[in-house]
Amino acid sequence: MPTNIPALLDRLCYRYPFHLVDSITEHVRGERVVAVKNATVNEEFFQGHFPGQPLMPGVLMIESLAQAAAILLFDREKEPARSVAYLRGVDEAKFRRQVVPGDRVRLEVTLKSERSKMARVRGAAYVGEHIVAEMDLLLAMTRVRTHIHPSAVVQDGAVIGEGSTIGPNAVIGPHVVLGPECKVGANAVIDGWTTIGEGTEVFPFASIGMIPQDLKFKGEKTTLSIGKRNVIREFVTMHRGTAGGGGATVIGDRNVFMNYAHVAHDSKIGNDTIFGNNATLGGHVTVEDFATVSAGSGVHQFCRVGRHAFIGGYSVVTKDALPFAKTVGNRAKIYGLNTIGLIRRGMPADVVARLRHAYRLLLVSKLNTTRALAQIEQDPDLACEEVQYLVDFIRNSKRGVVLRRGTRRLEELVED
Repeated sequence: MPTNIPALLDRLCYRYPFHLVDSITEHVRGERVVAVKNATVNEEFFQGHFPGQPLMPGVLMIESLAQAAAILLFDREKEPARSVAYLRGVDEAKFRRQVVPGDRVRLEVTLKSERSKMARVRGAAYVGEHIVAEMDLLLAMTRVRTHIHPSAVVQDGAVIGEGSTIGPNAVIGPHVVLGPECKVGANAVIDGWTTIGEGTEVFPFASIGMIPQDLKFKGEKTTLSIGKRNVIREFVTMHRGTAGGGGATVIGDRNVFMNYAHVAHDSKIGNDTIFGNNATLGGHVTVEDFATVSAGSGVHQFCRVGRHAFIGGYSVVTKDALPFAKTVGNRAKIYGLNTIGLIRRGMPADVVARLRHAYRLLLVSKLNTTRALAQIEQDPDLACEEVQYLVDFIRNSKRGVVLRRGTRRLEELVED
């Protein structure tokens, strides 16, 4: 289901007051869309078409179907975010009934064929069960070219991907490689040997690829690599690596970094993570897939945050944070399984149950950690990839793991 209809409609090259789709009721990606247009009496076109007998113009029926077709064509993984559509032709148009104020028009569009940069869509509009218009629409698709604001500074040697946008007063250094369809906001700075993947958005005043805050750094060539479709909000800072730490800071795909988040040198971040406002990583930190580091929290140097881990707000983490668990507090303690997060991420119920049992053995039983791990591995009812990963995470930890259990009262607060 599309999440931003106005943004998709903008790519049809029309603007207010010609947004003529109010909602989407059905969507089969790449195949079919059913949309709704509510024809209200205060619409501008009703005032003069016609006085005393208001009717929705036939050309606006075509436009409504074209906008629904744009949603169908552009809300697909293969379609670049900076592509736009132009209506090139209308075939076999038939208008069966009138549309008057108060009608709820159902717009049904189906992709008939697609060739190169052209697509043919069958559109039909209904009021109730009565068809009011039907036609074939021919739409042309093309990419928007790269746009660099005149006040931006893009230094010689920088590579800017096709369809990217550079905002006012942004600064792009000479060794930066920016992938296609990226956005760099006003006054953002991207410098150093920094590579940013397709579809990533850097908001105003972010500072990306600066030298690390490490006194041992002597200006050596080190890198920052950022994957695809990341969101980097205002005033976020991300630093390159150091020679002593491997020389590279690496960030995966589809991560969200909220205002003032900081990623220090030589950190490694996976995919689909979330960093709250002012979340801070020390150097050499590893954050694995689907982890959340909440607002105001700090993770100490060389720590590891496991998959699906949840770090609560304003926590201080000085040991490795266990996967699938809630780690909260200063100094951090563990508050059981991150059940809500796992369910939201689609973790199967039987796997959640196995993980819950494993955590009971680790936290509630009177077994020490070594014996608890042995019992977890020996229990065939707990056998699954996620539980084994938890066991391996604890055994391979270099800094030790957070296994101090929080109090019952605080655990209830964490749940809230």
